[in-house]
Amino acid sequence: MGPKGSKQAKKKHNAKKQKNAQIEEELQIEQEEVRNQVNILVLGTGESGKSTFIKQLLILHKGGFRQTDRETYFATIRKNAVIHIVQMVNACKSFGWELEEKNHEFAREFANIKTSEIKELKTETAKKIKQLWTDPALKTAYKNRHKFHLPDSSNHYLDDIDRIADPKYSPTDEDILLCRIPTTGLNKISFNFGETPWTVVDIGGQRSERRKWIHQFDNVTLLIYVVAINEFNQKLFEDEEVNRLLESLVLFEKTSNDKFFKEKNCVIFFNKIDLFESKIKTEDLNQCFPDYEGGNDPDEAKKFIKLKFLEAGENESRNIFCHYTCATDTRNIENVFDAVNVSIIENTLKNGGYM
Repeated sequence: MGPKGSKQAKKKHNAKKQKNAQIEEELQIEQEEVRNQVNILVLGTGESGKSTFIKQLLILHKGGFRQTDRETYFATIRKNAVIHIVQMVNACKSFGWELEEKNHEFAREFANIKTSEIKELKTETAKKIKQLWTDPALKTAYKNRHKFHLPDSSNHYLDDIDRIADPKYSPTDEDILLCRIPTTGLNKISFNFGETPWTVVDIGGQRSERRKWIHQFDNVTLLIYVVAINEFNQKLFEDEEVNRLLESLVLFEKTSNDKFFKEKNCVIFFNKIDLFESKIKTEDLNQCFPDYEGGNDPDEAKKFIKLKFLEAGENESRNIFCHYTCATDTRNIENVFDAVNVSIIENTLKNGGYM
């Protein structure tokens, strides 16, 4: 090979070497980004408030709800207002709560509605809903909603039925936060918390959804487990024999000690604390936990439930942090996630030998 060929070969070799170095550098950067990526898996039973947390993250870190989101919730919220009245009218019939005579005709009309066939909220229907909602029997039904499957937020929409029935109605952030749409599959959101990329994944809370997805996550930074702490006197939608809070406790013990997650730090959100503190004044926790002896003291009840969950997830190789939350309160959730971020940073420093 002559001098010219030798120079070309050397040039080609240097270019290849430079390209390899560039690829190596890009891979190192990518690996560093992966190491710094925070992956959070949100778990809990159905209706615990997981999806509401995801909505709050949209508000806090993604600029809030888009107009297309509001249009989607427009139809759902209006339809739900009709469904809630149907549920309560049927509950009145089942439990013997007698409506005022003037409302009997409207009640029969709603009792015959199949919820699967409800398409929209008409003005005339809204007027009937407004009148029915003033009936003491429906107030009794709402107060006893734990005896049948009525969302806690149903009163929010029924109290404001005139606004919701307006054709120009646009759902507020509060309307959307309170709106229940069961999660099927995965609900994922990615954003930057400061300079750190976060990905938060919510798995559907119904049993079938959990079984389908639970073992597909092996790169989780942190588990967030959401407990509807107010459900100590309620039964599962899927199984009328099972207490909801006990189901949540069993699921937490099983999940947190799973081979994929047993060494992962965990944050427990004892959610719907506002509803719990109101309910515990008249309902005894020992209907869920027979060994509870704290009476109607909210603080004693909270400590007792917290201890039950800490015992269920006890493991020397990880930490469990607890927070009492109200997922519909944006300021509360902002403060809680700031605390979660501090926990993640401290854990990262500890694992790196800096603490």
